[in-house]
Amino acid sequence: MLDTAHIGWHTGAWDLVTQLGAADGSATHPHLAFLISADAPPRDLSDAIHALCAVHGDHPGLAAEARTHCVQPDACDWLSAVADAFVAERSYIAQLAAAAGPLPSTPGQAETEAALITSHHAIEMLATSERRGCATGAVAALVQDWATIRLLLDHAATRFGVEAVPASFPPLAETASSVTMLGGTPATERAVRFGAQQLLAQHRALWDLLEARASARGA
Repeated sequence: MLDTAHIGWHTGAWDLVTQLGAADGSATHPHLAFLISADAPPRDLSDAIHALCAVHGDHPGLAAEARTHCVQPDACDWLSAVADAFVAERSYIAQLAAAAGPLPSTPGQAETEAALITSHHAIEMLATSERRGCATGAVAALVQDWATIRLLLDHAATRFGVEAVPASFPPLAETASSVTMLGGTPATERAVRFGAQQLLAQHRALWDLLEARASARGA
């Protein structure tokens, strides 16, 4: 009799992360698709850049925090490479935020700030999880989802007159092999799944929030 309980495990942890990203990642959200279109107003782009700065713009960031705790020692080299890449990404976001100007006036600003703080805290909790594979899954999902977010950053760079800089993440094959190895048991793969799902949920909540703010401004 076929044991269906472990079919997902045998596909590999990185395949699992990419499947989750394809189903629930930023690429599936209509507001992000709108933001990278020619029709997106500058104020909506500015709002998105400032929100990303609030969630992902602070030092040390998800990957570096996960590397510091490193409950999976075999993950440390890969986490270090991702963390190093995000140093440049944070600098890029900061440049974009400066070029985008102040936050657009929007009703419910206090509630927005509270939501962004909550999201930032939730991501920190994923990074410091003691469950082997959880932080790995969150970082893997961030790397996978960032390819879509990068489309937004580069689009904003064009609109705000900032020179786009190339990303410096580890080669995709290296990330795929590292995540597959780190999620190489049923228990760690379940943790990878959980971490990835939670990270993607935070991103979807962010696009939901930005969509609501754009609507409140009458965009």
